[in-house]
Amino acid sequence: MIRVLFVCLGNICRSPTAEGVFRARVAHAGLAHAIATDSAGTHGYHIGEPPDPRARAAAKRRGVDISDLRGRQVAREDFERFEYVLAMDRSNLRNLARLCPRGAESRLRLFLEFAPEGTPDEVPDPYYGGADGFEYVLDLAEAAADGLLAHIRDVHFAGNNGPRGA
Repeated sequence: MIRVLFVCLGNICRSPTAEGVFRARVAHAGLAHAIATDSAGTHGYHIGEPPDPRARAAAKRRGVDISDLRGRQVAREDFERFEYVLAMDRSNLRNLARLCPRGAESRLRLFLEFAPEGTPDEVPDPYYGGADGFEYVLDLAEAAADGLLAHIRDVHFAGNNGPRGA
């Protein structure tokens, strides 16, 4: 099982959106049995809360349901549990790097590293903006989710059909 954690500041906008988009891509590819997802925030502002209503509505318009997700704060143990710990921006990447145990640094990356060339490297926080910001987050998440899934298939799966050794 390959495990992917998406991380933003409060875990109610960007990271649950990224998780939902990627989870949908994984299910569509028939790989839900081989790839697990989660999301978290570097701060505990919204522990136990559902994603922002604007994020849920924008995702739903694109056929992605994130209503089951709940905010949580990232923990040191996440670096042991997840092969990929993907930050939405450089600020959260720095916060994660401070928490990351020695030897687990290779698990930590920016989510948009997996997006096509020419895509920004950070997912902007839409919280204080309008609905268009949530749509833009979805655009970026969709682009990066496709690249991430291709990367995981190339690196972890034999013949793109399943986990190595399966």
